[in-house]
Amino acid sequence: MKTRQLSQRVALALLALPALAMANADVEKNTANPKNWAMQAGDMYNQRYSKLNQINKGNVGKMQVAWTFSTGVLRGHEGSPLVVDGTMYLHSPFPNKVFAIDLDTQKIKWKYEPKQDPAVIPQMCCDTVNRGLAYAEGKVFLQQADSMLVALDAKTGKKVWDVKNGDPKLGAVNTNAPHVFKDKVITGISGGEWGVRGYLAAYDINSGKQVWKGYSTGPDAEMLIDPNKTTTWMDGAVKPVGPNSSLKTWQGDQWKIGGGTTWGWYSYDKGLNAVFYGTGNPSTWNPSQRPGDNKWSMSIWSRDVDTGKVNWVYQMTPFDEWDFDGINEMILADIPVKGKQTKALVHFDRNGFAYTLDRTNGALLVAEKYDPKVNWATHVDMKTGRPQVVKQYSTAQNGPDVNTKGICPAALGSKDQQPAAFDPETGLFYVPTNHVCMDYEPFKVEYTAGQPYVGATLSMFPAPGSHGGMGNYITWDAGNGKIVQSKPEKFSVWSGALNTAGGISCYGTLEGYLKCVDKKDINKELFKFKTPSGIIGNVFSYEHKGKQYIGVFSGIGGWAGIGMAAGLEKDQDGLGAVGGYRELSQYTELGGSLTVFALPN
Repeated sequence: MKTRQLSQRVALALLALPALAMANADVEKNTANPKNWAMQAGDMYNQRYSKLNQINKGNVGKMQVAWTFSTGVLRGHEGSPLVVDGTMYLHSPFPNKVFAIDLDTQKIKWKYEPKQDPAVIPQMCCDTVNRGLAYAEGKVFLQQADSMLVALDAKTGKKVWDVKNGDPKLGAVNTNAPHVFKDKVITGISGGEWGVRGYLAAYDINSGKQVWKGYSTGPDAEMLIDPNKTTTWMDGAVKPVGPNSSLKTWQGDQWKIGGGTTWGWYSYDKGLNAVFYGTGNPSTWNPSQRPGDNKWSMSIWSRDVDTGKVNWVYQMTPFDEWDFDGINEMILADIPVKGKQTKALVHFDRNGFAYTLDRTNGALLVAEKYDPKVNWATHVDMKTGRPQVVKQYSTAQNGPDVNTKGICPAALGSKDQQPAAFDPETGLFYVPTNHVCMDYEPFKVEYTAGQPYVGATLSMFPAPGSHGGMGNYITWDAGNGKIVQSKPEKFSVWSGALNTAGGISCYGTLEGYLKCVDKKDINKELFKFKTPSGIIGNVFSYEHKGKQYIGVFSGIGGWAGIGMAAGLEKDQDGLGAVGGYRELSQYTELGGSLTVFALPN
């Protein structure tokens, strides 16, 4: 009898284990194989690191173009293809084509091209980009611009299901890549410049049924916040947020059109069963119209993947006055932080500060500038977690219709969506950055559903008194909050980084160069090749039939390249980017292609 009871207890314990430590078995299997590139960041921790080492610092200089592929679309190409078991899955900007390519022959196995209303295009603030696909259990997941989340059969390209995630007529469009964690597809929403109220949503991967949806602003119940259990950093400790933590920080019903959109990259820790992500700017860009901290825009979030309930949340830029969107990726890494081994979350925010938090509870551990020209705040108060704003650069204190000059960084941040890499061998983070400042003039704007709701005029320019360029590629010590090395670039580095076990770190430039450097000395350039167009895509690597490949999308666009992508000409068009990046047209032209490199036979 005792033996049977013991066996039952063991069986019950084993049944309980998957719930505690389960990701998605297929995704885990695919990402564990370094021959694949099965997620946008290569893994669920967003580390962008490949264990492949056939291409290394000793031979990378010999790389040649192995093959190329045109998507047939001339707009900004962000994200990267996926590679799973000998098939490559590519995406494009609007109209969001998807291609499956046989890597044996480079032949197109199937193509999916959704029929989307072109009226979606003017509802997209900063180019018609799409950040990529997800793959799990024989399905390819596409988040279309018109907000339709689609599951395709990976063998045939036939639609399995689709579901509407937002209303594009209200500006609720999509640019983010979907992510598969456990049995759910996680997706966000764009449209902060249209007054869209942000949220993160989870859909069942087999049926497309919505499982949960958590808003960024508003009542606790709609954000899936438990005021007694959800915590934040305050008074030097992790404490419950308390009731109405968001509502109390907005004037009237402004939270209903308050932004906090979620169009970035998401990471997952299966041991904690938590998804991590960031929320964007509050609406409008004129801060005088929305006094208060505007919680929980501009924040880092931890949510339970099964229920969507918020574990903890930390706001980086309360009462944002500069459009310092907080959507950049959360990189999970187990690293020493000030001498203590820590389950860390590392985030390079648009506001120019790099944050290291304890991802188990949201405790703030490090917050330091990762561009020395950042001037809008002197530092982050480690007890309150609040940045200490410099009055000279406060657009709220200076008031509407006053042009506040020389703010660093510009609204596109010291880093935008272009994801950084973490290298477990060096213990450093490899960060593509913008070295750009701005003048910012807010003005009163009325909300009209489906119309832009910005309320500010911007001008951008290189950070003065430095190397004269608009970008740096840096290595960062997240445990101590220090720049280790910095490699200047003429334009912003708008490409996602890749590090490999071969001792290299690779990234793309807006002029169109793919560059690989020695990861221990990033100023030692080992490889440089000019692709057909400017690079805002993310470098990736895979192996096929015993041969390693490194690839990247080229296709100028995104916020930095919006002037070229959309044919804009006035300096203050493109929310200020057109004038700042005008010189780009002397170095590159529109394009839309994949370039794949390998060592010669």
